[in-house]
Amino acid sequence: MTFDGIVTKAVTEELIDILEHGRITKIYQPYKYDLILNVRSRSKNHQLLISANPSYARIHITKETYENPKEPPMFCMLLRKHLEGSIIEKIEQDTFERVIKFYIRTKNEIGDVSLKLLIVEIMGKHSNIMLVDHEKNMIIDSIKHVSSAVNRHRTILPGFEYVAPPKQMKLNPLAITEETLLQKLNFNQGKIAQQMVEQIAGISNLFANEVVHRAGLCNRATIPKAFFSMIEPIKNKDYQPQLINADGKEYFYICNLSHINGKVQYFDTINELLDRYYFGKAERDRVKQQANDLERFIKNEWTKNKKKIKKLENALQEAKKADEFQLYGELLTANMYAASKGMKEIEVVNYYDENGATVKIPLDPLKTPSENAQAYFTKYQKLKKSVEFVKEQIESTKEEIAYFENLLQQFESASPKDIEEIREELTEQGYLKMKKNGKKVQQKSQKPTLDYYISSDGDEIIVGKNNKQNEYLTNRLARRDEIWLHTKDIPGSHVVIRNESPSEQTLLEAAKIAAFFSKAKNSSSVPVDYTRIRYVKKPSGAKPGFVIYENQSTIYVTPEEDLIYKLKKK
Repeated sequence: MTFDGIVTKAVTEELIDILEHGRITKIYQPYKYDLILNVRSRSKNHQLLISANPSYARIHITKETYENPKEPPMFCMLLRKHLEGSIIEKIEQDTFERVIKFYIRTKNEIGDVSLKLLIVEIMGKHSNIMLVDHEKNMIIDSIKHVSSAVNRHRTILPGFEYVAPPKQMKLNPLAITEETLLQKLNFNQGKIAQQMVEQIAGISNLFANEVVHRAGLCNRATIPKAFFSMIEPIKNKDYQPQLINADGKEYFYICNLSHINGKVQYFDTINELLDRYYFGKAERDRVKQQANDLERFIKNEWTKNKKKIKKLENALQEAKKADEFQLYGELLTANMYAASKGMKEIEVVNYYDENGATVKIPLDPLKTPSENAQAYFTKYQKLKKSVEFVKEQIESTKEEIAYFENLLQQFESASPKDIEEIREELTEQGYLKMKKNGKKVQQKSQKPTLDYYISSDGDEIIVGKNNKQNEYLTNRLARRDEIWLHTKDIPGSHVVIRNESPSEQTLLEAAKIAAFFSKAKNSSSVPVDYTRIRYVKKPSGAKPGFVIYENQSTIYVTPEEDLIYKLKKK
């Protein structure tokens, strides 16, 4: 795990500088395992994100905005009762463990000053957030409840004593000596990186692998030198927060990682790094879990239509035999005298052929020559009528395939609210049945929630991430001469620049945003069309989100996630 004890140390030090002696003004719980604490400190407002998400547990200052539920969860209401208006007296890390404690001075029910502990444990799927009475060392409540049946060592339930996670009894990386380090490592055993992780507190595989890489040949002379070359900057708080993109994967750490070859982006603070690294990741993971059934339904519909179009194309090929059946009927009628019941085929001269070639006509031996001729004329009429119908069905099925491909693309950047809008759309289109819960369905008057960005030149760029948002943005919100963008022949979002004459820089940035929110987000040189809103139309009866446009120009761009993070309106 990249969020190791050393990263926790660096984050804690920054949080001390930013939040200590600050006042907690508001508390939110946007998702099941996530908290947002608004803290007023040093004449500034800060948003502290604390997450016990099993996959993305973390703590850092964030500039992102989160949608809160209409009704706050019970744990959120309890924290508001105990902590809102309280002062953060002290923040500390439990040695090199991934445990951070907030000592909060508040008042109890009768107005007396009391001290509460907000304990954050960042431990993968075992992560938790607990409110503890400091004087009694008693758990008031936690974001996750853990009974003794689940964990015999420590019960995490209201009213129980707080018991810290078991100590791992590892060496303090800042206090370790070269002699002790060498005593703990068995060079004959190999796997030096793994041994370091097992023996030294706070370090991850990422840290240990970097030590081994710097050492080159792993021996008693090179390993200590490489180890202390990494520890010294950490001792001096000389951090280099960085994000590394290598082979489509992202890594973050607080010091240079020479063993990973990739594009490196540096940040001024650890909090900025973490906010950028986790940007959208946890939300996409949450969406994937919440919308698994919906995504599976859409994939099934897409697959079903793919199979259907193959059958229709085969039917169309069969329908092209209509002229052949007409010829058989006419030739058989002209040669009726030469045929008789019981024959399986007859060979006759094709008088339509200039060279007078012969044609073999298959016959049903149970039918008379007249009945065989009539059967061919009947097949001809049926196939002739079916050609237009099959062509219409093929076009309709292609539209269905494009529609479901567009929905699948929208899942890649959707928020939980976006998913609900997609679910509503499928219900309205008749693909999903409306849930029968006995309650009267209220008409929603809420406008779709769009994403807003500010270009480098100060222009507003608006993005719709699903069909409801796209239709509202393009057909209702945007003005006639504003610039509209969309990836060329690729499923993606509608994007609008709120300027009739944007600069080339703004146009380039908007095109990169359009490419990012498309099926081609991981490609390079993505074609993006742009035109004025007045030239964008929705055909009558078209699927939601589908438009046609003209007078467009095309620009080729490469999507950049960093740009999305940088330009997003906070």
